[in-house]
Amino acid sequence: FPPVRACLFDMDGLLLDTEDIYTLCNNVILRECNRPDLPWNIKAQLQGRPGPEAAEIFHAWAQLPIPRAEYIRKNTELQRKHFPSAQPLPGVPELLQTLSESGVHLALATSSHTANFKLKTLHLGSLFQLFPEDRKVLGDDPRIPPGKGKPAPDIYVLALETINRGLRMDGKKEIKREECLVFEDSVPGVEAGRRAGMRVVWCPHPRLLKEYRGREKEVLAGLANGGGDDQVKDVMEEAAVGGEGKGRGWPGTPDDGWAELVPCLEDFQFSRYGICK
Repeated sequence: FPPVRACLFDMDGLLLDTEDIYTLCNNVILRECNRPDLPWNIKAQLQGRPGPEAAEIFHAWAQLPIPRAEYIRKNTELQRKHFPSAQPLPGVPELLQTLSESGVHLALATSSHTANFKLKTLHLGSLFQLFPEDRKVLGDDPRIPPGKGKPAPDIYVLALETINRGLRMDGKKEIKREECLVFEDSVPGVEAGRRAGMRVVWCPHPRLLKEYRGREKEVLAGLANGGGDDQVKDVMEEAAVGGEGKGRGWPGTPDDGWAELVPCLEDFQFSRYGICK
């Protein structure tokens, strides 16, 4: 592989501990409605997806006895309370700083919409200033076509284009997809990176890794989206989402070397990707 020239980052559950906050907010509402806590075999299908798609999966499973409008109101209030307490996950500040100082180009590619992005990041200005403003691609970016959120590759293709646009303006050599490294925690996100033709580092939540134990090679190949649990598949069919991943543009094959599992970003090996610290 050629040396990595650009790193493209997901945010929730990868850079920040916000996946646990999402779970907390949902469980508060579920308990109020006498429903069980959100299980990880369902949560695994929510991660990384655009909000509307994730909502369909959640509600198909939860079967809440309250109108969706009330759920949205309650959830929004809880998120406004808890998102401003989000913190970077272990190794994140050091990783981003080292990559930036090494001359690697950085871009953000998150399914979070603008309002939530601000709630999660305004108190973390020094961390997110490492991403130039024009290289932050959010979930409500109008350049992403409807229905083309993760696991479709569009958000990562767009994130690379934000970098290459600047390089073209400066008369510099553009970055090829195989020179990009995507950092993801979610299974749909890994698939998005693979379908974009980029290398991928998968850094999942420990509970997500447990959910996919024995299927890690499928995840790294971009072939595991949809889950291995029959209940999850039924929920996705009922919610009428998930079909986007079936028309994969560029998934891989197990052990093809294009992706690796890194349990914690503190353990990232720069030299493996030709990055000089």
